[in-house]
Amino acid sequence: MDGIQTIRLELRSPLFYSADPGLIPFQYEICAGELLFCFDLDPVQSRNIEPESALLLGPLVFAGRLGGEPAEDGRPAPVELPAGRYLFAQERKALNRDEFIEMAVEVQKDGLWERLSPADRLYARYLFEDGRAVTQVFRPY
Repeated sequence: MDGIQTIRLELRSPLFYSADPGLIPFQYEICAGELLFCFDLDPVQSRNIEPESALLLGPLVFAGRLGGEPAEDGRPAPVELPAGRYLFAQERKALNRDEFIEMAVEVQKDGLWERLSPADRLYARYLFEDGRAVTQVFRPY
């Protein structure tokens, strides 16, 4: 993916989402609102400067929609994008699985090149901003 710029981002406050296990990653529609997906990464591929793209993403940990609230009265606990330090990139369109993995690989390469230690977790955030869909990658380090 040409033109992807990875930046270091410090998220000062967590972003909360309502858990929605029925959401399917990489099928964003504009009417869906803001979505968050969290994936575990393959521990070998996530440390490789030239990972095998098909093996990078591990299982989906959770999926959520914007609007989570603190748990009470038996409602499911919210899921969150925790506060912390991230390698971050975004593309101003809704990416499919292959495009998303390509962006995640570029973020990983940049982080490893900078001698950071990216975590084995990856967050995908989809939202609608300035009249178009946006896909964001957050990789803790």
